[in-house]
Amino acid sequence: MSSEQGLDAHIVVERHEGFTLDVSMTIPPGRTVALVGPNGAGKSTIVSALGGLTPLDGGHIDLNGARLDDPSRDVFTIPAQRRIGIVFQDYVLFPHLSVSENVAFGLQSRKTPRAEAARRTSAWLDRLGITDLADRMPAGLSGGQQQRVALARALITEPALLLLDEPLAALDTTTRVELRRVLKDHLTSFDGPSMIITHDPIEAFLLADEVHIIENGSITQVGSPDDIRLHPRTPYIADLAGSNLVSGVADAGTITSGVHRLRIADPAITGRVLATIHPRAIVIGMERPTGSSRNAWETTVVRVEHYGDRVRLQTGDPLPLTAEVTPGAVEALQIVEGSTVWVSIKATEIQVSPA
Repeated sequence: MSSEQGLDAHIVVERHEGFTLDVSMTIPPGRTVALVGPNGAGKSTIVSALGGLTPLDGGHIDLNGARLDDPSRDVFTIPAQRRIGIVFQDYVLFPHLSVSENVAFGLQSRKTPRAEAARRTSAWLDRLGITDLADRMPAGLSGGQQQRVALARALITEPALLLLDEPLAALDTTTRVELRRVLKDHLTSFDGPSMIITHDPIEAFLLADEVHIIENGSITQVGSPDDIRLHPRTPYIADLAGSNLVSGVADAGTITSGVHRLRIADPAITGRVLATIHPRAIVIGMERPTGSSRNAWETTVVRVEHYGDRVRLQTGDPLPLTAEVTPGAVEALQIVEGSTVWVSIKATEIQVSPA
């Protein structure tokens, strides 16, 4: 049995259709891991296995030194005894219970004294800004409100592990940005290990300390968001990490990021923002561009990576970016690591959202 704190798991699950999930992961206390992968890769099976809904066929699950699942030793801990808080994609609120009753459900299941349960429920409703919803029923709540209720219900029991299964997928863009801030705040303050399961690279890069990529039942890359974005190891990861993320301050049609300034299409956007630039929207040339691009600067190619019918170029200062071009373009321009090139980007190709 492990004496380490946090999560230490080797999850092996065999499905009847021939698919085998075989992954290992370690999450220390206070750290957030994003599990990212395509549909059918095994993400939901991992959530189910950690939560005790799907028994392991092999491996083990240790949480804070306690072995929860180990088929070789005939060890299996039922879900109610695992101290794992789960927020599902569709939130799974109890439709016949009010908001406050949903939040308090876990405490009541553990026979927490009524006065203590009421105090803690009130505190979490206030913390997540949903006190005014206490007597409402789930059917009358928006997606963002339901997400807050589900998060409060998961956190109020002080879980040893927090699992967030596609927590923002069902929300509209505006609500997603707002709730992303809420999640970031609570993940930062959560003392235990936490995992976000998502297919959205922006969500993973913004919320997680470390990213695990899963493909066809196996982990294919583990690293920091920058490691994943800048050094993808498979074609899927290259596609996933395709968008460049630039944080800065917008004002009068310009984003200032460090020492660099980017022109954007909407002059009305102000304040701290996150700009997304797809690698294929970046034009690479050997001379200053003469077209309509409102963003152009000289830089150095610091990395060249070939992925079949495309090549990814990582550029250096003043604004490190990843561009994607064809092998023919690389050959025609004779681009190698260390080449001096010009980067140009149309303002309309830069997508901007609140940071």
